[in-house]
Amino acid sequence: MKRVVIGICLALVIVATANLFPGRAQEASVPMPQPPANPAAANPLKVALLKWYKANTTTRFAVGQQPVGVAFDGANIWAANFGDVPGTVTKLQASDGEVLGTFRVGTQPVGVTYDGANIWVSNTVDGTVSKLRASDGKNLGTFSAGPFPWWMAFDGANIWVPTAPTSGNGAVIKLRASDGKNLGSFPVGNSPIAAAFDGANLWVANAADGTVSKLRVSDGKALGTFTVGSRPLGIAFDGTNMWVANRYSATVSKLRASDGKTLGTFTVPLGPYCVAFDGTNIWVTTSLAVTELNADGTILGYVNTQTPTAGMAFDGANLWVSEFDINVVHKL
Repeated sequence: MKRVVIGICLALVIVATANLFPGRAQEASVPMPQPPANPAAANPLKVALLKWYKANTTTRFAVGQQPVGVAFDGANIWAANFGDVPGTVTKLQASDGEVLGTFRVGTQPVGVTYDGANIWVSNTVDGTVSKLRASDGKNLGTFSAGPFPWWMAFDGANIWVPTAPTSGNGAVIKLRASDGKNLGSFPVGNSPIAAAFDGANLWVANAADGTVSKLRVSDGKALGTFTVGSRPLGIAFDGTNMWVANRYSATVSKLRASDGKTLGTFTVPLGPYCVAFDGTNIWVTTSLAVTELNADGTILGYVNTQTPTAGMAFDGANLWVSEFDINVVHKL
């Protein structure tokens, strides 16, 4: 069984980076890559021999308006519906996509993070995060997090929330997961948007700086700032390295987690947005496709979506991708 994805996907930049909503702004300048041929058609004997292959079949499930963040709780998928008024999250059964509930949160929710028992939702306009019991969606509290909270990370005990004022550098807020108590605010770069945990340290993508910050989770001490591409958004940990989606550069950066050294920069067309790890390979959402890369950055293939994709989560067998424009999550 593959590990549950350790991935952090872009929320939305509401103020200084409002033009980073999922969309097709870059289509004219970057040619659309051609997907590989249907693998089943390429070798149908794999079906007869009962050997696994990547079937070119996908399923979409309706959620709320403009879904962005996606998370897996061990059995179900949660999607943050940015466009719903009031804001909501949708819970779907991962096995078949059945909607198990839609739950109220704050205004314009973007990020969803699972702490082993509860779902945390970042509400961008409210400057809050909501805590929902994963079993039944009951609201267990709403906690202040600072201006424009975005995509969060869980370190095993605490929730880390990137927040960004309208000017100047931002911070990450450390909230104790058991009760939401604020344990501190720690400075990072300009427009921090997404965070990922590597087992000891927190990594934060600073969208306006083209950098990522590394902090020790025990005390929030800054351990380094590392340059990546232009407009880094999504960030994920693969067990050894950090992967960062650089939207404006049309690249993905691979950094060694131990020291932040850049191990590679790989071209991913059409505005890479979110990045996730499936236990073996890296997946990246873009304006019109989901791209799969292996550990050395080689592109293994594409899944065409024809609509802008945003957040992404891995459930141990399938990837779930939010499609912002058509109000669905896409099970690959």
